[in-house]
Amino acid sequence: MNQPTITHPPLREVLTAWENALTSRGLPAQTRWIFAENICIEPSSKLPGNFEVHFQTRFTTPADDALEIAYDRFGETDARMVFYRLGTAGEKSVGILLCDAWFEKRGAAEGFERHDDWGISFFPGAAGEIEEVTDLSRWLKRVQGSRAFDDFDFAMSLQTIDEIKIHGRQLQPYERFAEQMLNRLRRVLGNP
Repeated sequence: MNQPTITHPPLREVLTAWENALTSRGLPAQTRWIFAENICIEPSSKLPGNFEVHFQTRFTTPADDALEIAYDRFGETDARMVFYRLGTAGEKSVGILLCDAWFEKRGAAEGFERHDDWGISFFPGAAGEIEEVTDLSRWLKRVQGSRAFDDFDFAMSLQTIDEIKIHGRQLQPYERFAEQMLNRLRRVLGNP
């Protein structure tokens, strides 16, 4: 892998700037960070054919160090990182860290606050609540395809976080398959 040409500041410095950006807009500065598996998309009850975005942390809970791991991993690329706010829940902002070159052309007209020297953007979003789903059946029935592409589709998965914590890197698809097969064999043969 080539070394990135962008040098990102320490996460704590970026989080301070993020909190200041939220506070200046009258939004909750404290952020509850979620990941790809935490997004819960459901058909809209108000607008047929549209979707509503919710979140959950009860069934796939992010580890305490997940944001730091995602920031470090995304920092290994030259793609723009985005600190993205989805809404407010329980007097906290609900945020998700995104990363892709697709965000490079997004600016103030779309609600993005650019920090080009960092290769980072903030998307504080609009004031408003986002529902936390606590019903397992709703989360299991969430929409996982057949919808338009959205910004938050560039989020890191908790599976990737786990792979980095366990293996020190993201696994290749064939390695994931092999790991699944070994785990199944261990269960069948009684070797945990």
